[in-house]
Amino acid sequence: MDNDDLAYLSATDLLVAYRRKQLSPLDVTRATLDRIDRLNPKLNAFVLVDHESALRDARLSQDRWQRGVPVGPLDGVPVSIKDLLLTRGWPTLRGSKTVDPSQRWDVDAPSTARLREAGAVLLGKTATPEFGWRGSTDSPLSGITRNPWDLSKTPGGSSGGAVSAITAGLGPLATGTDGGGSIRIPAAFTGTVGLKAQFGRVPAWPMSPMGTVAHVGGQARTVEDAALMLDVLAQPDYRDFSSLPAPHGSWAAALKGDASRAGRLPLGTSLRGLRIAYSPRMGYVPFVDPEIEAAVAAAAKVFAELGATVEAVDPGIADCAQTFAVHWFSSARNLLYRLPPEQLAQLDPGLRESIEFAARFSIGDFLDAQSQRGALAVQMQTFHQDWDLMLTPATAVQPFDVGQVMPPVPPGVTPINGVDWTWWTPFSYPFNLTQQPALVMGCGFSRTGLPLALQLVAPNHREDLCLRAARAYEEVTPWGAMRPSLG
Repeated sequence: MDNDDLAYLSATDLLVAYRRKQLSPLDVTRATLDRIDRLNPKLNAFVLVDHESALRDARLSQDRWQRGVPVGPLDGVPVSIKDLLLTRGWPTLRGSKTVDPSQRWDVDAPSTARLREAGAVLLGKTATPEFGWRGSTDSPLSGITRNPWDLSKTPGGSSGGAVSAITAGLGPLATGTDGGGSIRIPAAFTGTVGLKAQFGRVPAWPMSPMGTVAHVGGQARTVEDAALMLDVLAQPDYRDFSSLPAPHGSWAAALKGDASRAGRLPLGTSLRGLRIAYSPRMGYVPFVDPEIEAAVAAAAKVFAELGATVEAVDPGIADCAQTFAVHWFSSARNLLYRLPPEQLAQLDPGLRESIEFAARFSIGDFLDAQSQRGALAVQMQTFHQDWDLMLTPATAVQPFDVGQVMPPVPPGVTPINGVDWTWWTPFSYPFNLTQQPALVMGCGFSRTGLPLALQLVAPNHREDLCLRAARAYEEVTPWGAMRPSLG
């Protein structure tokens, strides 16, 4: 097996190889670290790499596998941590010069703790825009992160470092966060798999400054790996008062058809009986890139060929951009406006503009937005009484140039302000407001070789429906097997 083939093995494949003693966690980790050393200068995916700690974890994992006693479902699998999530022994700087790196870093976030308990080999921390505020990954602290498919393009954000890493074969799994699309936008821009599970499914601590629109989850290259990651992360944690009870069974086992461990019916590959509403613009989105629209329309036909009932139906909701803006920008302002002037001056200029913009919102505006949010959630759950899933584009635009908050604004689109990233992510943030599961995956490539992507939105607590449809689509399409050329 050559180094590229090794780099693109899924976590699921690595675990099989460890079990059969065809590969060792130590060899895999060494190869991954060597690849990071070679490619990260091009990509800027990682802001911290801890060779010593990763190799120590890998040696311990190798010993467990040799004795036939793996400690958990990710034993020996290399994983990276987004630099918004606390990790014991490593600073969590959030892409900001305003965070003091000299403070004690002796606590794991719940997601990091679950990965350690599962035996994962933690490689390091991945780049994020400052405090995760935007949909592209540039920060005053770490600079510009690049898309492996085209180094002049952004990988999206805010989990851009995470997806840049897994797309380039720098580990098969990564953690991400999603407060308005930050798991799904990067998955779309890299053709990988990003699952925003039900809010509370993956515990968060400390609570995100963006409040209850912000989810924690995983980034993966395959649907099965996304399910495996969810199995590990979806365990309650006493520090998160909103965390859900432990799931019954395993999403990964269900994908494999193992009913004995799944705790639910095997998901299988046929989609017979599944009802999918295909909504290319959700009834109100003014602009979608034509290549994206065509790719998602083609995907809708594939889902129908797989046995699903697919009809063109909009969810009947109004544009909720203003409702989201009140939640998001008010939270950003509350986090940062008290900083002293010398620290405010160090912030990303776009983030400063967002803080100033949010000064117009009153407590009454915020309470009104909460009411609107509740009504939106009820509308979507009413819609899902008739439809198991909704199929939409993942984003309105293709990956754009690095160093930008948004691409050029097309005719008919009016951004909220000069740094508004919501107009080109209209399919993401509604489902942060409603908190329901949504999965993004690749569904083609543009004429210039950039990924195009779809989104599957499920009713509350039904991640299994997203995973079932995504896995069936993945098995009959070639997109997930394609790799960028990185030299």
